[in-house]
Amino acid sequence: MKNIDENRILNLLINAKQASPDNIETILAKSKSLQRLTLEETATLLAAEDPETKEKIFQAAAHVKDAIYGKRIVLFAPLYINNYCANNCVYCAFRSDNALIERKALTVKEIKEEVEWMLKRGHKRILMVAGEAPPPHQKLIDYYVNAIETIYSAQVGPHKIKRVNINCAPLEIDEFKRLKSAGIGTFQIFQETYHEQTYKLVHPRGPKSDPDNRLNAVDRAFAAGIDDVGVGVLYGLYDYKFDTLAMLMHIEYLESKFKVGPHTISVPRIEPAIGSAFSENIPYKVSDEDFKKIVAVVRLSVPYTGIILSTRESSEMRDILINLGVSQISAESKTSPGGYSEKEEKPSGQFSLSDQRSLDEVVDSLLNHGLIPSFCAACYRKERTGEKFMNLAKPGTIKDMCQINALLTLKEYLEDFASEKVKTEGNDLVERLSEKLSGKDKTVLNKLFDCVNRGERDKYV
Repeated sequence: MKNIDENRILNLLINAKQASPDNIETILAKSKSLQRLTLEETATLLAAEDPETKEKIFQAAAHVKDAIYGKRIVLFAPLYINNYCANNCVYCAFRSDNALIERKALTVKEIKEEVEWMLKRGHKRILMVAGEAPPPHQKLIDYYVNAIETIYSAQVGPHKIKRVNINCAPLEIDEFKRLKSAGIGTFQIFQETYHEQTYKLVHPRGPKSDPDNRLNAVDRAFAAGIDDVGVGVLYGLYDYKFDTLAMLMHIEYLESKFKVGPHTISVPRIEPAIGSAFSENIPYKVSDEDFKKIVAVVRLSVPYTGIILSTRESSEMRDILINLGVSQISAESKTSPGGYSEKEEKPSGQFSLSDQRSLDEVVDSLLNHGLIPSFCAACYRKERTGEKFMNLAKPGTIKDMCQINALLTLKEYLEDFASEKVKTEGNDLVERLSEKLSGKDKTVLNKLFDCVNRGERDKYV
């Protein structure tokens, strides 16, 4: 795509300050009917500062999230396979001139060990993350593909990873086709900031210093047949209102060109990183209150898209945001290669983490909120991706189908991995929610529960 129209965004933000209360009510009513908001309408909500209006935005976001996704929260964990990087991003511990971290690229054997550790804990969905430089004597795309194949090949008893999503460097079309053939789910790439001057300032050297190449990587992924993509910005690099609108402008372009927007949107805030003075002195620090508004407004503006929240955020903030639009969260995360199965002798992680809870503790917290922890990947298996998924998600018809699969994956987790306390709480929730299903859905689910009770795994509809 062409560069983001920065002047238009600035004008939208200026005009949004003049919005009347009646205009805001009209926008919220539109969003609660699950309609996509325009950039002008989104700017109006982002401009809201008074507590009463923000509370209305939060309530609307909770309504929309429940209408589209129901009570499910999808769980995943990142798997960092290397921290070699050719870039010198000022906010990141992986930056090329940082001598304070230990560099490592996991071998096939080490990747398998990491995955086996994760499988033993109950993880089923992985986001593979890699620095933008290959290990010695390897091509980057070869390393990615070998890692994906290794992840899928790992097995502990009846348990295997169901889906590998990937956050990696911008690739060319033929390389994206290789990722597609390897069976990835979502290709995830963050523009970090859409403000060009700031982008160049914080990415001074390396391949990532070209903002257009990064922006157009999503187009190349679509051209290669990858129809589920994830986008995001790193909040704190520039004004959050500008970057949110710019990201949504990018999404409008994708919807226009490819008839489908992003499968996921991530909303990370800058966290301290070893060797990065920048990360300790954030120029556009986003307050918790503004962060809540960001998540809620994104949910209202793009109701069909999954919103991802990582363990950068505290457990308290994550517990709040799952009710304001977030639909996917990571759990028990490590941001260093080998961080799961090995004891870290020297720092090698990308940034600091706030939520240190185990997967079982995160599951417990979700259950206490009346939510269904989901490990499902059925849509990928049933080829409900891209436009097919959006056609189900936009009117909210995906919810009932996904609830059955979410309850199934929760039942499997409770039987095989949960502590006794979580198992009791989880089974109580499964029973309560199962009773609320329609007669046909309840019959289907009970038959599948019988399969789980007999020891069968990975059942889905």
